[in-house]
Amino acid sequence: MCGIAGVLRGAARELDPGTTVPRMAEAIRHRGPDDSGIWLDSPVGLGLGHRRLSVLDLSPEGHQPMHSAAGRYVIVYNGEVYNFRELRVRLEREGARFRGTSDTEVILAAFEAWGLRETVTSLNGIFALAVWDRRDRQLTLARDHLGVKPLYYGWIDGQFAFGSELGALRRVPGFTGEVNRDALTLLLRYNCIPAPYSIYRGIHKLPPATILTIGAAPREGDEVLAPYWSLRAVAERGLSNPFRGSEAEAEVRLHNVLSAAVGRQMVSDVPLGAFLSGGVDSSVVVALMQAQGSGPVRTFSLGFHEQAYNEAHHAARVAEHLGTDHTELIVTPRDAIDVIPMLPRIYDEPFADSSQIPTYLVSTLARQSVTVSLSGDGGDELFAGYNRHVLGEQIWARIHHLPLPLRRGVADGIQAIAPATWDRGLALARRAAPRLVKRGKIGYHAHLLASLLASREPGDLYRRLVSHWTNPAAIVRGAHEPSTLPFDRSRAPLGRLANDMMALDMTTYLPDDILVKVDRASMAVGLEARVPLLDLDVVELAWQLPLTLKLRDGRGKYLLRRVLDRYVPRRLIDRPKAGFAVPIDAWLRGPLREWADELLTPTRLRQEGFFDERAVRAVWDDHQAGRVDGQYLLWDVLMFQAWHRHA
Repeated sequence: MCGIAGVLRGAARELDPGTTVPRMAEAIRHRGPDDSGIWLDSPVGLGLGHRRLSVLDLSPEGHQPMHSAAGRYVIVYNGEVYNFRELRVRLEREGARFRGTSDTEVILAAFEAWGLRETVTSLNGIFALAVWDRRDRQLTLARDHLGVKPLYYGWIDGQFAFGSELGALRRVPGFTGEVNRDALTLLLRYNCIPAPYSIYRGIHKLPPATILTIGAAPREGDEVLAPYWSLRAVAERGLSNPFRGSEAEAEVRLHNVLSAAVGRQMVSDVPLGAFLSGGVDSSVVVALMQAQGSGPVRTFSLGFHEQAYNEAHHAARVAEHLGTDHTELIVTPRDAIDVIPMLPRIYDEPFADSSQIPTYLVSTLARQSVTVSLSGDGGDELFAGYNRHVLGEQIWARIHHLPLPLRRGVADGIQAIAPATWDRGLALARRAAPRLVKRGKIGYHAHLLASLLASREPGDLYRRLVSHWTNPAAIVRGAHEPSTLPFDRSRAPLGRLANDMMALDMTTYLPDDILVKVDRASMAVGLEARVPLLDLDVVELAWQLPLTLKLRDGRGKYLLRRVLDRYVPRRLIDRPKAGFAVPIDAWLRGPLREWADELLTPTRLRQEGFFDERAVRAVWDDHQAGRVDGQYLLWDVLMFQAWHRHA
């Protein structure tokens, strides 16, 4: 994978070839440590920069910025196109000739043969690119269909700038870095900042499946954004024309499509491996890799000394059964905590999914042996793997017919009792009837249920299920929360609530949280992470599968599990979903307490002026006293505070 950057100033402001663009590219050196390149068109004030991580065509023929054969287009490109060989054959039939073997050269030839929009639409892969049309004097940016690869853009002192990470844009002269307080409210709600927003006012993320164009005399507001693909349209088309075969035929079809996707993504001129957690998604990917490879697949997993968070033994059992070349690292709390000061640099803007820590550690482990690693990301979103896909429908079916005022009254009654009081009541009940009353965080779950009871409609229910702070605009001073997560239940083709939730997850949570986490963690160590479950053929088929082949008996991923049954015994996989978690709750009361307390001092919060210090300190004090589990709320604030100090 690579990093790209550039500026377009216009003819009135000639570009200094020795300053801005080289500095922008150097800021993202970690994304491409193997090679670098700069191309300038000084008469129009354009500069394109590239950092290369060599994966395909390691020769100089893969160097970027790269020119098309006829010289019309110049590209900087970050990504991998997995169907480039098929596209190359098609182009050769149409008369194209190639110098090297890179997918970049194929993209350029397709631009010349088919035009920009048709080319981008035809790419099956992960990419962010910028291409300058020397004939039409137009700059085009594009991002892959599902948003695997990042791309930021914005206006800085009258010039249009773009880059794979914010660090590149911070190197542009005139950059002010004003914090977007409205975007900060989104961080507190979702633990990430969703596209098109960024932490900086005036700087945006290019949304997935979107093309941006701007001419050679750029003025702010002239940029034109146009989607070239729609997940919603794919979902509607698949659900209106579902797979008609039997369950057994559906299993065969899914197996074949997954196998082809994994095979395409195993193409590499450098060492390749896979992350393995021992869960369904990563195990399917590794099993299909092992079935197609010529030797043992290199697999990597992470474990913790805290047994409640340790899944390494599950991964080890799957690896042993499949016969992979497995590497396992058991990390101590100190190993994980030592990563925390690095997070502002790694993630480049505030990002508060705490699984960022183990993701970085396992990427570091993998990079010691391989340059490319496949992951199982995307399986939950495509095959109904999250608890909300099951529970959301069940809860809404039980509450929607009750009057909203009644539900809100019950919710207020539940929330009038502190979570700690609920937990003490559970402890007393367990002592009285240990066989009838199970362990659990009853207080947390009671308050969550109360929040859901107050939902006005299904979209509100989903929003509450994925929210951390329920009213972040009251926490961030001087902010108004932007409207996000469009949820239109009047559009009948998606039918069941679980389908709507999966579609929203794929267009919000997946690109804004999961894929950001994996991209930044892997690229920080020069590792390319690939996601075969998000191959476009897999996505198309998944939306053709009836929901009954995803959700069954209160569990998700039914058909995906059936595919995995071909390779791995069910006893090695069947267990409650755990995620890739770390014990932030305990660490904030222990080894991280001093660090966090210093970032959250009332004086500091008041002087910086971003947060209502009383509200934040109330959560901090309640967490320290054990009255609430405030880890998610606190981690959102702490990741901003740590980033702001670093920035």
